[in-house]
Amino acid sequence: MASLFTAHRVTAVVVLVAAAAWVITGEFSAVGSEEPSEAEAVAETTATPVAAPLRTVGAVVPVFADYAREIRVSGATEADKSAVLAARADGIVQQLDVVQGQTVSQDTLVMRLEAAEAEAGVRTALSSLEKATQELEVGEALSAKGSLSDLELTSRRATKAAAEAALSQAQAAADRMVLNAPFSGTVDSVDIEVGEWVQSGTAIATLLSLDPIVVKAEVSERDVGHVKVGDEALVRLVTGTELQGTVRHVARQASQQTRTFVIDVALPNPDGEIPAGITAEVRLFAPPQPAITVPRSVLTLSEDGAIGVRVVGADNIAQFAPVDIIEDGEDGLVISGVPKDMRIIVAGQDLIRDGDSVTVMEVTAAQAAEALP
Repeated sequence: MASLFTAHRVTAVVVLVAAAAWVITGEFSAVGSEEPSEAEAVAETTATPVAAPLRTVGAVVPVFADYAREIRVSGATEADKSAVLAARADGIVQQLDVVQGQTVSQDTLVMRLEAAEAEAGVRTALSSLEKATQELEVGEALSAKGSLSDLELTSRRATKAAAEAALSQAQAAADRMVLNAPFSGTVDSVDIEVGEWVQSGTAIATLLSLDPIVVKAEVSERDVGHVKVGDEALVRLVTGTELQGTVRHVARQASQQTRTFVIDVALPNPDGEIPAGITAEVRLFAPPQPAITVPRSVLTLSEDGAIGVRVVGADNIAQFAPVDIIEDGEDGLVISGVPKDMRIIVAGQDLIRDGDSVTVMEVTAAQAAEALP
């Protein structure tokens, strides 16, 4: 029994020593977790990395052409001149020489009031002036002989001047009894009848000048910079008539409500066939500029939200080019701002970023339009 106990103790001591040695050496990691050897580390650092494959994109060579953007606005025709002719004095209408729809020339008699008192006032003023003139002539002769004082001569001159002023006032009163057309035009309406009593300011007739006829329209603040006086404009009336006119006026202050600018387009209307107040469409054209037409789907956004297209040069490195949309036409978007030495990426533009190297597969404009409507 003693020998058996001693053997067990020896065995226990041996196991304890072996375990302590194993712990002290630290060799207890899992298999394969050891640090690589120096040779293995050098082999890993000198290995050639595998390059990622380049992305293939479709690109088209842009075809530039001068493009004049069309500006379309709606408006309405107005008379070149419009005036409501009013009575200039109180009285009874004695003569009315115009009817509705009549064409009259400048200074044509429109209306005459009974003017017996006014005419009498003119005759009285004439007589007073004649008397004052004679008295002054006699006074000057007497003054030359020394028979009339200077004070009396001055008084007679003042009397003549007063008579002249009275005659002018009487003639002005008589003139106000007559109403003439201030310009050539068409009588649109007549509001009184012969024998009617009218007061000063009463509307007598409305006169319109319809040659030229004017189309008033409003252009946006984005387009007003492309419109100037003298530009040609195509006008289509609601009746279907198409005419060519000229921009006569461009407002320099925008409407506070709509932020638009009023323009006037003058149209020839020698026979007065085009009336005022009908709807019209005005077509203007901005100055031509180099532009290209691209499918709508090629537009993309930059990281800061700008609208543009992806382009690629001879080095096959993709870039972003901001553009201006000139017009959304039937064949696509008309844009400007694309560099002339670049190709436009029309397929795969949303999968690449600035500076990416790409493989370019060139396509024609027709193929791009067909593939990307």
